[in-house]
Amino acid sequence: MKRFFKTALTLLTVTAAPLAFGSVATAQVSGIATANPTIAIAKTKAFSAAYSQIGTQYQSSFDQIDARNKTLNGLRAQLDTDNNKQLTQQELDAAVKANSPVLKSMETEEAEIQKLQTPAIKAQMFAIENIFKEYSNAQQQVVSDKRIGVILSPDAFIYAPPQTDVTDAITTALDTRVPSVAITPPADWQPQRNTVSLHQQIQQLLMASARSQATQQQPPAAQPASR
Repeated sequence: MKRFFKTALTLLTVTAAPLAFGSVATAQVSGIATANPTIAIAKTKAFSAAYSQIGTQYQSSFDQIDARNKTLNGLRAQLDTDNNKQLTQQELDAAVKANSPVLKSMETEEAEIQKLQTPAIKAQMFAIENIFKEYSNAQQQVVSDKRIGVILSPDAFIYAPPQTDVTDAITTALDTRVPSVAITPPADWQPQRNTVSLHQQIQQLLMASARSQATQQQPPAAQPASR
């Protein structure tokens, strides 16, 4: 699990900019710019350091989660009656109808996984929220420096030249404003709603980056021998 985060963060540094129309080359075009807050935060030094610290601090929990996920996958396989490595709703319904004890075992594993991952997830959200608190100020700094009139979401564009993307500039501003963040929230701390959403988006981004690297590392298919 820790290795996954480190790999994903490394790849994110290389691949994040193209996801949001490339990296910053020059000032915005005609006062219009675009930025991706998720990527801007995920590329900060504070975020990378925080996730690395969390990976170390909760390594034991991550190892237990990996082990329980393997057990859970084995239980799911027992209900996969057609052996296609996909547990369908029909197969689950059949297990419920048969009152399969495997279902109870699956519930137990899922509950334990949830319990194990909650402290680490809360630490991740706490770090993200503390970075996000400065996002508006960092964005305003970039707006002033580059004389931007409008910043739109990348989804608002059908086409945008690379120089309209100021995501990297906002990341740089965040690195100055938030060089580091704590990862241990107060006992009564609860994440804000937008923090939960941002955390989910970042996790999806990291997983996509890790999958992309895994695909790139796969050996090429063997070519048939010529006669």
